[in-house]
Amino acid sequence: MAEAVGATGAPGRRRRAPGMSVDERRAMIVTAALPLVAEYGAAVTTAKVARAAGIGEATIFRVFADKDALLAACVAEALRPDALLTSLAAISLDQPLADRLTEALDAMRGHLSRIGAVIGALHATGRLRGREVPGGGGSGADTGARTGAGAGAGAGAGAGASPTSAPGSREEAMAAPLAAITALFEPERGRLRMAPEALARVFLALGQATAPPEGEEGGGARELVELFLYGAFDGGCGD
Repeated sequence: MAEAVGATGAPGRRRRAPGMSVDERRAMIVTAALPLVAEYGAAVTTAKVARAAGIGEATIFRVFADKDALLAACVAEALRPDALLTSLAAISLDQPLADRLTEALDAMRGHLSRIGAVIGALHATGRLRGREVPGGGGSGADTGARTGAGAGAGAGAGAGASPTSAPGSREEAMAAPLAAITALFEPERGRLRMAPEALARVFLALGQATAPPEGEEGGGARELVELFLYGAFDGGCGD
């Protein structure tokens, strides 16, 4: 019977699968840590993160200098707008503008909710202050909301975020979400009272607003979009 030849070409030997790069391992650890940080805040242990990631605890400290560096990387990742941009790009331009904007507002609210969960949990456990949050001047979940739909990953860039993915200013951080929202208005350019980009800026500000308390009228994404598009008056312009 012929002897098996491994991937290296040597009989009976198999080439081991290549290991993760440092960046890949860092991303894997942060992905596992994020929901735990949102749940436990600074009280989360590196042992718990290691179990969630399926690695030994010592592996965390080969990637991050200490637990604070891991928490900073989690804040940076929560602020990254990548998932939001993917959701905005997937919105079909074939549907009516109100439907497009409703999907966009839902996506922005989901993004802010994720930011608030992580930052709020860290603040509640005494680890995070407003000055430690990129673009933040306050504290807790409100600070996370104020960073906006396009907040960058400035904090923690030294703890694992790619320098190319950390915008240098709030304006740069907002550029991609602004372009994505502008594209949703573009098919209606000839019917709009303002340029699509100007409307997109206002709509982004709307998306940064926190959701009203549960049960309060007018808090749904669709209701807010209709208010944005058609105004506050019912069937006319008022007196």
